Amino acid sequence: MSAHDHHDHGHEHDHHGHHAHHHAPANFGTAFAAGAALNTAFVAAQVGFGLAAHSMALLADAVHNAGDVLALLLAWAAAGLGRRAPSLLRTYGWGRSSILAALLNAAVLLIGVGAIAVEAIRRFAEPADIATGIVIWVGLAGIAVNGLTAWMFMRGHEDLNIRATFLHMAGDAAVSLGVVVAALLIQVSGLLWLDPLTSLLIAAVIAVSTWGVLRDAANLAIDGVPRGIELREVETYLAGLPGVVEVHDLHIWALSTTSTAMTAHLVHADPAARADLLLRASQELHDRFRIGHATLQIETPDLAAACRLRPAEVI
Repeated sequence: MSAHDHHDHGHEHDHHGHHAHHHAPANFGTAFAAGAALNTAFVAAQVGFGLAAHSMALLADAVHNAGDVLALLLAWAAAGLGRRAPSLLRTYGWGRSSILAALLNAAVLLIGVGAIAVEAIRRFAEPADIATGIVIWVGLAGIAVNGLTAWMFMRGHEDLNIRATFLHMAGDAAVSLGVVVAALLIQVSGLLWLDPLTSLLIAAVIAVSTWGVLRDAANLAIDGVPRGIELREVETYLAGLPGVVEVHDLHIWALSTTSTAMTAHLVHADPAARADLLLRASQELHDRFRIGHATLQIETPDLAAACRLRPAEVI
């Protein structure tokens, strides 16, 4: 790790070493390409067979899977942009594109939920005969396609995009299982209302699984503290460093769905201990809190008293 200090009006800064600046996700290019191709073909099959079988549950699942194809493509594009180097115009690179992709994916899926629910309610009033045999076979294919795609994203869940993709695919496999069960029950009972009921259950599953991603993505988009990091714990750690008597102007935010930044002012009375303090703090912030881009400003008590950013309410 490298660290550098410079003096500016009596302050000292440390910028975390370059080895920890980026926590780029593993290259999931093959998984994204295979997942998108498989799911695009499956969506086309679901729409065709859903119309032929008059199955609202099958068409609802097709809408969901179409949203997941979009999610795969957007997450794939964002992952590629995130690996681009910083420039004079974008000094943090394109990392935030992954946050925007996750936010857009969640929003599109929730819009799809509304469309599914409206059509399912209409089907309660106007039930249609269903070719349950077709529905069962297409549903079984869905379990295979979505299960395989989910398996390809089993790792890398520290990345919100990868976690969202895995949850979508795993949820799709479960939803396809629900479609199969509903078709079997209709075969046995003849109760056609089970099809739109299954559609509503699918919509509920999508809404619940998507809400967490939407919440996390929205939080990152407005520079909230990333999930899994407690600001008070970081503050307590910094305040407990040798010689540190105060911590203020502490901010933690996401540079992307995999990289976290932090700034803070540390009040320290012993100039001789500052270099070791900066090196130690940078490394431990990375190891303990996964904060890979930390900037620390050291102030003497006198300078801290004059710091305009010292009050907690000042940004």
